Amino acid sequence: MSSLPLLQHRKEVLANQTVWAAKPLLRAVYAKLYARILPHIDAKVPGLVVEIGSGMGNLKTHVPTAICTDLFPGPGIDVVCDGYDLPFGKETVSHLVLFDVFHHLEAPNAFLREARRVLVPGGRIILLDPYISACSQLIYGLFHHEPVAWGTPIRQEDVFQGPRHYYAAQGNTTRLFFRREWAGWPEGWKVSRCEAFAAFAYFLAGGFSRKAFYPLQWMPFVEKVDGGLTRWPKLFGGRCLIVLEKANTLRADGGV
Repeated sequence: MSSLPLLQHRKEVLANQTVWAAKPLLRAVYAKLYARILPHIDAKVPGLVVEIGSGMGNLKTHVPTAICTDLFPGPGIDVVCDGYDLPFGKETVSHLVLFDVFHHLEAPNAFLREARRVLVPGGRIILLDPYISACSQLIYGLFHHEPVAWGTPIRQEDVFQGPRHYYAAQGNTTRLFFRREWAGWPEGWKVSRCEAFAAFAYFLAGGFSRKAFYPLQWMPFVEKVDGGLTRWPKLFGGRCLIVLEKANTLRADGGV
């Protein structure tokens, strides 16, 4: 687990903006990742499409009407807010999109409780996050500044009391949705999609901090390799896509 001042998040976003503008391969890789999200945004469901922790507000490139939120103001950010306290009315949001954000939620159940409040009946949470496999554990562990935190306890409370700080545990999504380390997780939600896939096109692009290992014109070939390796996600998976649908049941205490 990593806990640093929230200012760390702002520094990362500002640094990433410069890299993003100068690295067309990275933009192409992220466009492919967003393409995995878009089919799960159902235009027939009434309400707002909101991205949590938008960073540079990239969802707007694909969904121009999306409301992009983050902890700090910046280009492309419409609303400054905390994921545990969303400034949207009850049942006004159709979709909540979290791209590389879920593993930053120190108390994920508290976020799900707030998400239930703002989502319309049948509304969705769409998560795209790191997936920890035999291969990606080495990659994330050696080359990414955020810890995998494989054995660190995950806070389970329904209301997050704080303090608010920069938190990261890249293994949390794998632990909760694939290894099911909490019995009954996630209660009150229907998991309509839960898939892990190889992501060497992403890894070898070098991210925001390293030089790319292949040119843009090689991307179709690298994606083809990813498609083959995805048959063995526990060995080669590097990313995952989770879609949760708001169910109509609640615990007796009102939790999710």
